[in-house]
Amino acid sequence: MTILLRHLRYRMITTLTSMFITLISIAICRLTSAEETEEPKPIYSDELIFPLHPQHNHAPGIAELANGDLLVSWYRGSGERSADDVAVWGARQKAGSKTWSEAFLMADTPGFPDCNTCLMTDAKGRLWLFWPVIIANSWESCITRFRVSENPIGMGCPKWNRDSMILLKPDNFQEEALKQLEDQVKGLGGELTERRAKTVEAVKARLGDKLLQRLGWQPRCKPTVLPSGRILLPLYTDTYSLSIMAISDDEGENWVSSKPLFGFGAIQPTVLRRDDGTLVAYMRENGYTGFVRQCESKDEGLTWGTVGVSSIPNPGSGLDGVRLANGHWILICNDTKNGRNRLTLLLSDDQGLSWKTSRSIEDHAEGSYHYPAIMQSEDGMIHVVYSYFVKEGKSMKHASFNETWIGTSR
Repeated sequence: MTILLRHLRYRMITTLTSMFITLISIAICRLTSAEETEEPKPIYSDELIFPLHPQHNHAPGIAELANGDLLVSWYRGSGERSADDVAVWGARQKAGSKTWSEAFLMADTPGFPDCNTCLMTDAKGRLWLFWPVIIANSWESCITRFRVSENPIGMGCPKWNRDSMILLKPDNFQEEALKQLEDQVKGLGGELTERRAKTVEAVKARLGDKLLQRLGWQPRCKPTVLPSGRILLPLYTDTYSLSIMAISDDEGENWVSSKPLFGFGAIQPTVLRRDDGTLVAYMRENGYTGFVRQCESKDEGLTWGTVGVSSIPNPGSGLDGVRLANGHWILICNDTKNGRNRLTLLLSDDQGLSWKTSRSIEDHAEGSYHYPAIMQSEDGMIHVVYSYFVKEGKSMKHASFNETWIGTSR
């Protein structure tokens, strides 16, 4: 009898213990599920990278290094293409910090302007800096250069292990470009203004020049690296107001040219990739439509379809885009018809088919906030750096935020 009672007591204790563990497990699962489905709280912070500066500071790039540090580039000098003292500068922000290092020189070609910058950290942790050197004080005379740092982590300017240039040799595109230009002019309807007619004739005359077809391509937005490993570096030229892609299939050792994106007045592309492999290029409007231009590629950037017009206003100002880890897309641009005083984030959850959510980072009556560069860091935060011009001076401004912040009101 005693043995039976002990056995029953043991079974009861075992059963109660099992039930208790089960209840605790259910409670933990419910708490975990609630935490996973709860919308993260909005996070936002911003700061100037350096105090307002009297010189021209413009056209930044941004990259995250392997240890979580951020590095920003831009050009600084007494002007742009016409100022021979213009050079590429940079600054660092250590992981977890909200302050930036003193600005340091990253590239300087003595006697020549060094202009638009963009940055990329590759899968091996190497840092790439791209920028154009202006040979004859005109955008049409530039050559794109790049530097690579095998180990960019540290202080000050990275140690460069490679210094080279990208020379492109596009197939002669005169015939196709002339046809596209004529079709575009017909689409305008009516007589061209005297100024526009002169511009069209100047472009026609230049299209047959082999040197001008190969010279003048320069970067603005960061490269896009495809799942195949192919690197697409978006380039554009003010010679024809056209865009093109520099393509590398061997980790940047060699570069070839894509077919041009034949939309005259469509420049400075940023490239995003859909799940089905389609590439979408969004471009600054440098012509007459007043809206962001766009086109698609189905063959990893070798050829591009018709350049169309989006519904996003653009006053003739640079933009940038990023695909987030969750598949959502963000474009950042001056979504105005005139002026660069408003800088806005546009969010798409359907890979660019629609832009349902937006929020402005800057929106003021005065000032100019433009030429943004955008990226997402490994911790999921989104980082934007842009040229910040106010009457007191110029700087680069950095903003960091999560996706939730874009969808909340001020």
